[in-house]
Amino acid sequence: MPGTSLPIEEIRGEFLKALKGASPRILLKAPTGSGKSTGIPPMMDDAGLGGNGLIVVVQPRRMAARLLARHVARLRGVELGREVGYMVRFERHISSRTRIAYVTDGVLERWLTDRPGLEGVSAVVFDEFHERSLSGDLSLGRVLDLQEGPRPDLAVVVMSATLEMSGLREYMGESCRELEACGRQYPVEITYRPARPVSDGRGRVAPPSVWDQAAEAVREAVKDAACGDILLFMPGVYEIRRTVELLEGKPWLGGRDIFPLYGALSPEQQNRAVEKGGRPRVIVSTNVAETSLTIEGVRTVIDTGWVRQSGWDPYRGMDTLHLVRISKASAAQRAGRAGRVAEGRCFRLWSEAEQAKKAEFDPPECFRVDLSGAVLNLCSWGVADPEEFRWLDRPDPLVLQRARHLLASLGAVDGEGRLTETGRRMTAFPLPPRLGRLIVAGQDERCAVELAAIAALMQGEG
Repeated sequence: MPGTSLPIEEIRGEFLKALKGASPRILLKAPTGSGKSTGIPPMMDDAGLGGNGLIVVVQPRRMAARLLARHVARLRGVELGREVGYMVRFERHISSRTRIAYVTDGVLERWLTDRPGLEGVSAVVFDEFHERSLSGDLSLGRVLDLQEGPRPDLAVVVMSATLEMSGLREYMGESCRELEACGRQYPVEITYRPARPVSDGRGRVAPPSVWDQAAEAVREAVKDAACGDILLFMPGVYEIRRTVELLEGKPWLGGRDIFPLYGALSPEQQNRAVEKGGRPRVIVSTNVAETSLTIEGVRTVIDTGWVRQSGWDPYRGMDTLHLVRISKASAAQRAGRAGRVAEGRCFRLWSEAEQAKKAEFDPPECFRVDLSGAVLNLCSWGVADPEEFRWLDRPDPLVLQRARHLLASLGAVDGEGRLTETGRRMTAFPLPPRLGRLIVAGQDERCAVELAAIAALMQGEG
């Protein structure tokens, strides 16, 4: 956007040049604070792409899609849902006038099923691609196939702050243009605070709870008058609620507001947490605040080092959430939140020795989760053999075989791997195949409402 001071503006000329020509593909690495999420889509619109069709900006999280669209609409001086809008599960704020649409990767995956040619779309921008969601991987492969086939006019941009580029560059092909932008990052002092065992008063010693450990870090942080707002990362909603309860009313907080922040909150509650107010804040968040979102005023980050991550549960026969340690890349992203506006500080609630043992990056979701839903979507796209799909990281053939066997047992595919009528009906529901089949059976037996309630309860268990 002309007139802004975002660091991403420094590569405007290179980026617009790379957009010209046939079937542009761009791989953009831009660090935290560069303004890529809010700067690149308007840049593409200014270049005229929005007049030829929708510029779709793909986000791995619903909250990021909604808040980014709201911010860009405000920067552009337009009403949200007109020129700039968003679409996530259960929310649609786009219109016939929309030129830039922020959507989740799940929404794009659904569009690719309902509108196989992405009619009315001029460009697809995959933001924060380092999170490597399964929907994002599938959608990128499908979009590249489209660009090489019936949609050579489609522009494709993949961007991230922490991205291992070599494998992705090779995957996107020789025509891919690689760009890198500078960021705006102030120094962040890293302080390690591993858990110290405490006595329970009866002669037994145990490690403190994660919320007790975090509260002690908050208490230390607020002793510094320049600590600014505090962003505290917790693994899940339960831990967030326990932390908020523990902090509320503490006299040493100095009258700070305390806000929870996670995806299931209402938009109004999320807005209150991320928007700068008149009083200093403590924001207790899941990893939804790890990327994309800039929360003004944050100069201190407290990181527990844990996340709840989706993964296959062989006992339940479906995916569930597992408590796992974050990678070095995630830790760097979280710490970077403290250095957006000034010098900051990050308290890591683990030791330097534990930091050295962390994995460099989180494993792609395609290595962790059940692939039956992905294989069902591939079948709906006409890919009968999932091993022939354009995988960025090819899953274990045995996992793909297990997925195909499950779909065949549910009657979703025939012996040749082709989608059946039952399978086509299952794709209408954004559910794991077992639950989708449950709803189809409910429709046939005239008890869809009851079985939909059961499916909702089963999904909520994770």
